[in-house]
Amino acid sequence: MSAQSATKPEGQQPPGDPGSPDGLKAGLKNRHLSMIAIGGVIGAGLFVGSSAGIAKAGPGILISYALVGLMVVFVMRMLGEMSAANPTSGSFSAYADRALGRWAGFSIGWLYWFFWVVVLAVEATAGAKILEGWWPAVPQWGWALIVMVVLTATNLVSVGSYGEFEFWFAGIKVVAIGAFIVIGGLAVFGLLPHSDNEGAGLGHLTDSGGFLPNGPGAILTGILLVVFSFMGSEIVTLAAGESANPQRAVTKATNSVIWRIAVFYLGSIFVVITLLPWDAKAIADKGSYVAALDSIGIPHAGDIMNVIVLTAVLSCLNSGLYTASRMAFSLGRRGDAPAAFARTNSRGVPQAAILGSVVFGFVAVWFNYQWPDTVFTFLLNSSGAVALFVWLVICFSQLRMRGMILRENPEKLIVRMWLFPYLTWATIAMISFVLVYMLTDKDGREQVILSALVAVLVVALALVRDRITGGPRPAAATSADAATDASAEETAAR
Repeated sequence: MSAQSATKPEGQQPPGDPGSPDGLKAGLKNRHLSMIAIGGVIGAGLFVGSSAGIAKAGPGILISYALVGLMVVFVMRMLGEMSAANPTSGSFSAYADRALGRWAGFSIGWLYWFFWVVVLAVEATAGAKILEGWWPAVPQWGWALIVMVVLTATNLVSVGSYGEFEFWFAGIKVVAIGAFIVIGGLAVFGLLPHSDNEGAGLGHLTDSGGFLPNGPGAILTGILLVVFSFMGSEIVTLAAGESANPQRAVTKATNSVIWRIAVFYLGSIFVVITLLPWDAKAIADKGSYVAALDSIGIPHAGDIMNVIVLTAVLSCLNSGLYTASRMAFSLGRRGDAPAAFARTNSRGVPQAAILGSVVFGFVAVWFNYQWPDTVFTFLLNSSGAVALFVWLVICFSQLRMRGMILRENPEKLIVRMWLFPYLTWATIAMISFVLVYMLTDKDGREQVILSALVAVLVVALALVRDRITGGPRPAAATSADAATDASAEETAAR
């Protein structure tokens, strides 16, 4: 990164504009961050992937969701502790850089960027399939292009426009799943007038082979199927760096993650498996949520869910582009990516970082259409376990950062991980167990091995780079980090 970008020359951000010392604008409002935090745990995977988990584990899928949810709560608590003490657009990558070494920040930052660039292609294709079904005159690749261009333009305008789009996308998801839980819950307990599902009730938890019809081991298989639907919870800690009061935003998001997971994941899945027997053919054929709505006589349930899934897909695309660009921006600030990525325009937007990320997203979309079963499948599998690697790095970073915060600025320890360090180590053990167990699963094995090979390659590149350059942080990046710390102190004082 250049010294020019660290000191924000005239024309990069107008004097007097509220923003962070790295050139980003504090354009996200409290309502934006609140909805980003809530919507971050409701991915498209919840709507389209839950039926596979139910088929494998039966009603026991609730335990799978609860265990993964507990793991995510612990990871978010640790990330919240570090983010409240030092809000930054690089989030866990910046903390790994400081706590574990420059190689760690470089490696996990680029792996996370790679993960979201591949997600852009997945979500653009998923959204295009739905839109082509409604308007077949436009080919699928055309819809994918339109969706990518519109959301790229949204992110380029300002961080506020990203926040506004995400506010409404997430709002639709929250309202939809909230309505599903209320209406479905009324039907389960026989309180919904004119419900077509007379057999709904708690009896479905045990009446088709028991609560664990496929045995206790199915809970672990269920974990493998649902764990990746939780990815995205950490986005709010990146976004908080572009708000007026990042510490308050991070603290609020961290404290609310428990009820968000309990309501949206456990609550909605509970409704599904009490409305229908877990082995009902409709769940496998139509998807869990469509089948549940159909069972109580909701008209046009499939169309309703398509709208909701499209919203979830667009939300994921919007946030994925934002997240990838901010990670690229942070890597640029630390001298680990092209210097152009670290520059912001007059609106406080890292334009080069956004365009660089979306270019690779377009390339991935093209791979999906040209070689879906070879090149694109490799990209999917080689990024599949990155979420778990990120969570592991957050855990190890927090182990080191707690002591560093207490030594340097103990008053910044606003959010604390519970039962430190015991729960941190327990979380590390849980994540490691999931990774090892994935090796026993055919699909999971390929994801872990390919993701690990890519991770080893990136870490090797980072170590060689440090050896060649001598490893010290560029002066510009160091001064920028210091400015961020000073800004955080001023915010806390206010």
